[in-house]
Amino acid sequence: MPDGNSIDAIPRDLWWFRKNVPCLDACPVKTDAGRYVQLIAEGRPAEAYRVARSPNPIASICGRACGAPCEDACRRGKIDAPVTIRALKRFLSEQFGPEALSARGIRDMIAGPSGGGSVTPGHLDILGARPDAGSSKRKVAIVGAGPAGLACAHDLAVMGYSATVFEALPHAGGMLRYGIPAYRLPRDVIDCQVGEIEALGVEFRYSTPLRPGFGVQELKEQGYEAIFLAVGASRGRAVPIEGSDADGVIKAIDYLLNIHRGFRVPLGGKVVVIGGGLVAIDAARTAVRTLLPGLVMSQEEEQSVAAGTMRVALDAAREAARRGALEVTVASLESEPEMPAMKSAQGREELDIARDEGVTFLPGWGPKRIISRDGHAVGIELVKCVSVFDEAGRFRPQFDENDRRVVDADGVILAIGQAPDLSFIKPEDGVTITPAGTLKIDPVTLETGIAGVFAGGDAAFPPSLLITCAQHGKVAARGIDAYLRGKPLGQPRMHVTIEELPTDTYRMVERYEQKRRYIPLVPLSRRTGITEVESTLTLSDAREQAERCLYCHIHPIYDGSNCILCNRCVDICPEHCLHFAPAGEIADQERVAGVMTPAQARSAFLYDEAKCIRCGLCAIRCPTSAITMERFQFEETAG
Repeated sequence: MPDGNSIDAIPRDLWWFRKNVPCLDACPVKTDAGRYVQLIAEGRPAEAYRVARSPNPIASICGRACGAPCEDACRRGKIDAPVTIRALKRFLSEQFGPEALSARGIRDMIAGPSGGGSVTPGHLDILGARPDAGSSKRKVAIVGAGPAGLACAHDLAVMGYSATVFEALPHAGGMLRYGIPAYRLPRDVIDCQVGEIEALGVEFRYSTPLRPGFGVQELKEQGYEAIFLAVGASRGRAVPIEGSDADGVIKAIDYLLNIHRGFRVPLGGKVVVIGGGLVAIDAARTAVRTLLPGLVMSQEEEQSVAAGTMRVALDAAREAARRGALEVTVASLESEPEMPAMKSAQGREELDIARDEGVTFLPGWGPKRIISRDGHAVGIELVKCVSVFDEAGRFRPQFDENDRRVVDADGVILAIGQAPDLSFIKPEDGVTITPAGTLKIDPVTLETGIAGVFAGGDAAFPPSLLITCAQHGKVAARGIDAYLRGKPLGQPRMHVTIEELPTDTYRMVERYEQKRRYIPLVPLSRRTGITEVESTLTLSDAREQAERCLYCHIHPIYDGSNCILCNRCVDICPEHCLHFAPAGEIADQERVAGVMTPAQARSAFLYDEAKCIRCGLCAIRCPTSAITMERFQFEETAG
């Protein structure tokens, strides 16, 4: 951006190109979403599935229930609406994933065509290509079969370790199964994903919780050389308001857990859900400060915690509505524009779906007290929240005590965050529990203070998206591997492959800039019980949605030695993202000197990445081939 007579611009390096594939950069497990979307558009779905599945052990689950940070980052969303990345992943997994009739084994998939996606050390391409893969069989215990535990067990098995998962509940999935409603995540999809991991040789021991008398020390005595604690956050947090102990008041996580285990939880005809973020964010801040002293959560991280809390509130509200409640109301501190769900395309869609299903929202109100009669809740008093964030953008709600209202309620559900149950930890284990109620770990290796004992997921971090918990499991698997091999984790190295695309044939799909986001929804009249809200994209719809991708892997590359400064590229650019300017007007002259000799430093080619739609007209119009369209593929390997 111009600043007086100077221009704020920086030279592009390789990391700039890597960071400017925003869906890849935003994904915690580094799925090259753009590439699998592009392969769908090109009619190559089998290769697309391999790209989607390679870094993600729970890809089928994510195709239905992921928070999709890739969509929030998608550059198409800056123009109109993001590409339907999550729905396209579901489209692929239903054809080629473990829930498909034609499902292939993981090792067969590794041997197939790669699809050309970018890879990191956690991808199957790297894990399965190790010379010693499958030869170790050293014993590792994983505690918890949620997303972190499943991902860790998967990667360890691919690397050749003998992994055993200890799960407190009768089935795998953790809060995937017992927290997310079946209408968002069918249970057979979880079972198929777990079956795929079992097929790698992972053993699951159900109804086997850790407890005093059977904990970390006892696992070591059974011959497990490393342990990963991924117990998840299965306990709801209390809210310190009057009446919170009345009959008819229940924590959201307890409500969902009991409902999904088949128990009846009567709440009456009028239900109010308190969907907050205050307790959840306070706990998250404490956890982060304990993890790394001096570290402060960014506003985006705080919003992520609040969004997760709101998603639990929405799940509880919609579950109550589907189970017979006549009136369901969600009260939240934030005004409607500030609501965490409004920060993403998927969140806004979930709010619209909840409204369609009869849920009413009261934004800008917080709980003051629960009104009870004869020990049973009959209503809730709310107080107006006048501001949620302070001047610095921090989460610090302020209330107008003179503005209150009462909402009648037979039942009140409190969705204000969760915490892990670490009652199995004994002082002699040597594992430190932080003031936030989480396990203290090394943030790089995820190792606790005890050698060979690792922790991740909601047991060690603030509440996260399920794909972030899966990333914790993958990081722990690498840390465990390094520990058992007696080698430190090396610094990653990046190899870049650059392909120049033929200018004479380079074209984007016709009308790609006019195509609109679409996710197929089941008609409201059919949404009862566990009926899914979304359905699967058809082949034609999937290709139509995939063709909306802006191909962020591809960039116009400028060769100044061929340029005649005719300005045709600037004239034809439909988004006005190309400019020429005197090099002397660049603000950071030191960096300019690093990439241009004095003889070259007469004019600079300026490119606004945020505006570029990859139409290729600049390269096509250039008479001297000074601009070419080039595709970048990245491979990061462990040092």
